[in-house]
Amino acid sequence: MRLQGKRAFITAAGQGIGRAIAEGYAREGATVVATDLKAELLQGLNAECHALDVTDRAAVCAAIEAAAPDILVNCAGFVHAGALLDAQEAEFDFAMALNVKSQFHAMHAALPGMIARGGGAIVNIASVASSIVAAPNRCIYGMSKAAVIGLTKSVAVDYVKQGIRVNCICPGTVDSPSLHDRLRAMGDYDEARRAFEARQPMGRIGTAEEIAHLAIYLGSDESAFTTGQAHVIDGGWAAA
Repeated sequence: MRLQGKRAFITAAGQGIGRAIAEGYAREGATVVATDLKAELLQGLNAECHALDVTDRAAVCAAIEAAAPDILVNCAGFVHAGALLDAQEAEFDFAMALNVKSQFHAMHAALPGMIARGGGAIVNIASVASSIVAAPNRCIYGMSKAAVIGLTKSVAVDYVKQGIRVNCICPGTVDSPSLHDRLRAMGDYDEARRAFEARQPMGRIGTAEEIAHLAIYLGSDESAFTTGQAHVIDGGWAAA
């Protein structure tokens, strides 16, 4: 088992990519501390489960310090739709708080313990719809996820000599409850899904489990020579 003896702290583990990562980490032998804003979504996980609002800095710091993780996985995020002229100040502030500052605070809390224990791995969830590919009607979301990539690289280079590895995953469109919510919000669910599938050169949407496989690799010692990278997993979207 690739994560045997590792202790992992995962945010937004109740559904979608976060849940798939929590399940995959547990299968690979990790002791998983799974958190989500909605504790009821964590039911059924082979993990130590806690409700957590990742926009509450004090709560995040306390939870991570208590968990003392070897691996931190930052999954929490929200997709705002719209171009610049559609953007609202409150949406901008919320995106920065949830998509960026939550990861900043989580890493800030996890790093001292990781350094004291001789190393650790951090996996941040960014998006291909950011500085990788310019996606239409994703101004606020793309900005926030581009910030995650920059934050990942900065922390990676600053702490590489202390045994800390920091990478981010940039998924394309992935099948998840939040995706289905966005498709329904577009009015014509079937047409919206066909459009999302059509922009993937592979002709399909990715699965949360496919993202989890990469997260397992990045959390494990198999990726011991990998840090500061934005790993694209998007069915060829960025390459088209």
